[in-house]
Amino acid sequence: MLKKSLLLSLFSLLLFSCQKTGPTQQPVNNKAIADSSIVAFQKKLYTTQIDSVFNRYNFNGSVAVFKDNTELYRRNNGFSNFEDKTEINDSTVFSIASISKQFTAVLILFQMEQGKLDLNDKASKYIKDLQKKEYEDITIKQLLNHTSGLNNFGEKLLFKSGSGFNYSNDGFNALGKIVETVSRKPFDDNMLELLKKAGMKNSSTGTTFKGENFAQTYVGDSKIHKKVENMPKRLGNKEIGIPAGGILSSINDLHIWNNALYSGKIIKPETLKKFMAKSTERQHPILGTMGYGLGIMMNDNKPVSYFHSGYVKGAPSLNIYYPETKTSVIILSNIADEEKGKSASFRPHLKIKEIADIFENIN
Repeated sequence: MLKKSLLLSLFSLLLFSCQKTGPTQQPVNNKAIADSSIVAFQKKLYTTQIDSVFNRYNFNGSVAVFKDNTELYRRNNGFSNFEDKTEINDSTVFSIASISKQFTAVLILFQMEQGKLDLNDKASKYIKDLQKKEYEDITIKQLLNHTSGLNNFGEKLLFKSGSGFNYSNDGFNALGKIVETVSRKPFDDNMLELLKKAGMKNSSTGTTFKGENFAQTYVGDSKIHKKVENMPKRLGNKEIGIPAGGILSSINDLHIWNNALYSGKIIKPETLKKFMAKSTERQHPILGTMGYGLGIMMNDNKPVSYFHSGYVKGAPSLNIYYPETKTSVIILSNIADEEKGKSASFRPHLKIKEIADIFENIN
């Protein structure tokens, strides 16, 4: 990995080389030169570093880096369908798994903005399944930040609500039921409306997908693999659930989502602050210690970033947004060697995040 001092030196040389002098020249626009030089420099660095990750891990998937609306890096590699050798391209739609949770959280916050619920409301007010004595004090906010103590419906709470952290898909599926109750329409309808509002034309839920560009998911490696059956419909099954992990999206659409969400175009700025505010801490099994907001994770240290990983069988994913530079880093894949464990499946994602963090820290 390049050291910070070397990066700055390279940038200085690049910037200097772009400035020519001469008696007949028009006045030099130093800012325009600097901006274009910085972009060229960043593109070169990202290409060199992320290409090495692709090569090292034979990564099958899509990766892109955008600074606001400027594409700094993009690469598609491998197959969306191994049987007929369909290559991944810019239109490929992936299962984004638990990245879906931020969409469900935003739907809850949107209902809050309309005065249909309060985050401190007891979830049992809206869901019959939570009216049992053990569950009745769980709040909507505790479901959003995984501090409810809930693991799976029907099981005992792991701890008193509000006193710990346990990542719960059932908690987010409960939020989906709350959205249905207060909106009086199916969760899929609510989600499709949100995706349309954001401008995401190639995204849907696993139970409503009707397109032709879906990346089938596989377990194994590029040589020996097995297709995960009944995808993407199986995302609606009880063990996953659409609110917890059932959204399908593409690189381009997640870029659109990041820009729209963090610029305050989806929910109000004051609501966005609630979404982004650290309300608990998570020990992620792969990414380490981090803060957790309402359906979103965040770096505890520099650089400031908001992100979420996702995994359903065969589909590891990671979506990162750096607000200070308006940079999105999106990593989607459709194959995972489960025999080597999830950590191995996420090594490319982790390495790319490390690269992006370093580059953000020198901005």
